[in-house]
Amino acid sequence: MSRQKLLRYQKSFSLLLGLSLSTIYLSPISPSLAEKSSVLLPSDAPLELDLLTKPNGTVITANTINPQGLTTPSLWLAQANSENKLLDNWIAYPANATSPGRVDVIVNQQVWSILDYLERYSFVNRLGNVARKDVYNLRVFNYQQELLGSYTCNFQINPTLCRIQINSLNRLGLQQSSE
Repeated sequence: MSRQKLLRYQKSFSLLLGLSLSTIYLSPISPSLAEKSSVLLPSDAPLELDLLTKPNGTVITANTINPQGLTTPSLWLAQANSENKLLDNWIAYPANATSPGRVDVIVNQQVWSILDYLERYSFVNRLGNVARKDVYNLRVFNYQQELLGSYTCNFQINPTLCRIQINSLNRLGLQQSSE
């Protein structure tokens, strides 16, 4: 078999394999699976930055210290280990009758802006896992109150279903969401 013919077969096989894989990955999800994995959206409650300086009795911030023991959720170790001082502060809202607990993390925008997508994803995933253990969802903001990312879980099902969302700027400077 000639070299050109072999190359043509290899290209054809690669194309066929690519189309087959895309068909598998792009095929519609069965309704039963779609019902179980309904889209998880972060809370639309506003970020309350004034609680950082004037906390009320129900929220916990990075400046809240409980002399009796560990305060939940515990993000102090994550803050101490935060490379380049990325994690600046947080506000934790306890669960209520209609929603689980929520942690709003405030990051240093300058540090966040130099991170690539995988570094941002890793940060949100790491803190989201800490918050999830205490049955809290997580949202990431800058001081301009822009939602930069979220780690949202459905605690009503077992196993818990969670979704990470990272917001980034596209080449046109427009906000877009990616998962």
